[in-house]
Amino acid sequence: MGRYVIRRLLQMIPVFIGTTFLIFVMVYAVGDPVNAMFGDRAPDPATAAQLREEFNLDKPVWQQYLLYMGKIFTGDFGNAFNGQPVTELIGNAFPITVRLAIVAIVFEVVIGLTLGVITGLRRGKPIDTGVLMLSLVVISIPTFVTGTVGQYLFGVKWGWIRPAVSPEAPISELIFPGLVLALVSLAYVTRLTRTSIAENARADYVRTAVAKGLPRRRVTVRHLLRNSLIPVVTFLGTDVGNLMAGALVTERIFNIQGVGFQLWQGIVRQNSPTVVGFVTILVIVFLLANLLVDLLYAVLDPRIRYD
Repeated sequence: MGRYVIRRLLQMIPVFIGTTFLIFVMVYAVGDPVNAMFGDRAPDPATAAQLREEFNLDKPVWQQYLLYMGKIFTGDFGNAFNGQPVTELIGNAFPITVRLAIVAIVFEVVIGLTLGVITGLRRGKPIDTGVLMLSLVVISIPTFVTGTVGQYLFGVKWGWIRPAVSPEAPISELIFPGLVLALVSLAYVTRLTRTSIAENARADYVRTAVAKGLPRRRVTVRHLLRNSLIPVVTFLGTDVGNLMAGALVTERIFNIQGVGFQLWQGIVRQNSPTVVGFVTILVIVFLLANLLVDLLYAVLDPRIRYD
């Protein structure tokens, strides 16, 4: 297992370099960040030249990337164009988005797995048909529609929740935004679990366990569910990165000042150091989440062994 983890970590290095380089090129190739700082007013040529030199914008893109990555490995993500360190922005924003993502994942796991198991064991029954139709409706509605309508009904009209989350973003205020963020993924988890449960319910090991007289609940939890979780865990692993990045829409709707909020501000203002810094962290999160998923395979299925 240890050698496998080391090998996977080494494989992540070229993926990380290639991904961050593409992001760096795309971000710095769109528009002129110096001109964006001054809005409609054209900057003084001397001031513009000084700023380009300060942020290494006067160098070729490949050289800018090497200088940037050299700082990254020392923990220096540079400064935003307003002078604020990007690490400070990351330190303020990521804990909020992590809390929001945790709330969303809890909804996905608890509700999605429960509905998936129930419908998988009752395939073809009215409850199965109803949950399938409901999940299809949820998948069909964009998150910004669900969030906006939910914010108006539950926050503005009925006053059950705060329409906008406070800057501190406590867990209690993130429950409804977390549900909105999780809805589409929750529907996919439900459908994946249902399909996997229905297929494995006809497997020989399940029939053998039932024939031995094991309680139905133990067969379902210890044998059926455990072997049916691999595709679900795969989806949840990739969904961690999607939740961190996909929170952009949800955070904009509920004014949550997390990663999505900072990315939006960076894109609108063409604040390249902020955008690249946040996306670099998201790439690391995504890679580590995929490694964790691979390791969980061996926990869920004893037949899987890593050398």
